[in-house]
Amino acid sequence: MLRRSSIAAMAVMASLALSNAACAQGTGAQVTVADGRLEGTQADGVLAWKGIPFAAAPIGDLRWRAPQPATPWSGVRDASQYGHDCMQVPFPSDAAPLGTPPAEDCLYLNVWKPAGAKGPLPVLVWIYGGGFVNGGASPPTYSGANLAKQGIMVVSFNYRVGRFGTFAHPALTKADEDEGLLGNYGYLDQIAALKWVKANIAAFGGDPAQVTIAGESAGGMSVNTLLTSPLSQGLFARAVVMSGGNGSGMGPATLTTSEQVGIAFAKSKGIAPDDPAALAKLRALSAEQVTDGLNMMALFTPGERTFSGPFPDGRIAVDALSAFKAGDFAKVPLMIGATSADMGGKTGFMVAGARQVAGVVAGQGVPVYEYRFSYVADSVGKPGAQHATDIPFFFDTTAIKYGEETSKRDLAMGKAMSGYLVNFTRTGDPNGKGLPTWPRYAKASDTLVDFTETGKVLALKDPWGAEIDAAAAKQASR
Repeated sequence: MLRRSSIAAMAVMASLALSNAACAQGTGAQVTVADGRLEGTQADGVLAWKGIPFAAAPIGDLRWRAPQPATPWSGVRDASQYGHDCMQVPFPSDAAPLGTPPAEDCLYLNVWKPAGAKGPLPVLVWIYGGGFVNGGASPPTYSGANLAKQGIMVVSFNYRVGRFGTFAHPALTKADEDEGLLGNYGYLDQIAALKWVKANIAAFGGDPAQVTIAGESAGGMSVNTLLTSPLSQGLFARAVVMSGGNGSGMGPATLTTSEQVGIAFAKSKGIAPDDPAALAKLRALSAEQVTDGLNMMALFTPGERTFSGPFPDGRIAVDALSAFKAGDFAKVPLMIGATSADMGGKTGFMVAGARQVAGVVAGQGVPVYEYRFSYVADSVGKPGAQHATDIPFFFDTTAIKYGEETSKRDLAMGKAMSGYLVNFTRTGDPNGKGLPTWPRYAKASDTLVDFTETGKVLALKDPWGAEIDAAAAKQASR
């Protein structure tokens, strides 16, 4: 029998639990979604829910499968912590280091909203970069809290990277477990997350008809893919491409060439291409064996490729640049740009690519707003805004990124850039009270907004336009 002291202790615990639940319900920190009830947290005027499964764990027989429905849970699920980022070897010099240990069980998302907000809120969905081999939703600079304070809802999610996110092998093609959805599993995760948002975000107070997708680097390339994928149409109303290139992805690849890469990888693990048990043996490899040291360093290392980036397959992904030119894409308002010292320089893939996509999409009558990020944080000191340095300014997380070295000028730039992003998320137009006018892009006027080295926001004719166009014409003539 239980002692009186034990019974009393249990009564106190039950009372505390009921009190906590009532408090959570009073603040709106408990939410019911399709798979069960969640309890989030409230801090500094923001409600947050983290580590929400949007699909089943892609492990065991679900490795290299399209994402499957999440398993419903009973009771109230703790949503106070990020779920694991997806399996990878972290990149030592990553601009946004992960906040969780990577694992293969990683298909989780996070939601932030302003506490006490009334009415359906517009939603910004963030897609991280990392060369499709690194990255996750947990880096502190990716927190959506400061954007939520400005009156929008923010969602971030994980998608599979490396050989978990893109992998092809004749054994997988033969098994065809998802009726032709092969190879591009990371893209399928992104689409599954957007479908989850459409089905569940209203429960948090978000508006499923007012979703903006935004991504940087591989995330920006992903936004280009989502704009043109037959599987993602109708899942968003606006788009932001940050350093996402020109829509041609990471280079030429097909299912066939990706299968050859997969065969080479399997051989390195002692699995012959004609082995009838090849698929089972590949799935029996540990997560560490599949990762096999892969990170972004390998993308720039010469030698035989044992990783294939995402590729156009006609169903999940198409050649985005061709689709833009043909007018076969989601014609939603677009914000697009790159940093001033981005990969490849002023005539390279990122800067020139943003200019090319802006011109093509604007030529289809779609509202486009082009930017260039030239600002360098005061503590950095080196000239030229490097790849990915615009992210903490758009997220208004400069104080997280630069800590005690954050200057008033840094904070002011973050307020301006995040203000533009919030306005765009609300209306599809970045302009708003207190901000310099950002003109809509047109090839004839060739006007973009430059977040300048001096800390000012200037609308001006692209000073690099003629040089970029000349380099593009020279390349096309070869």
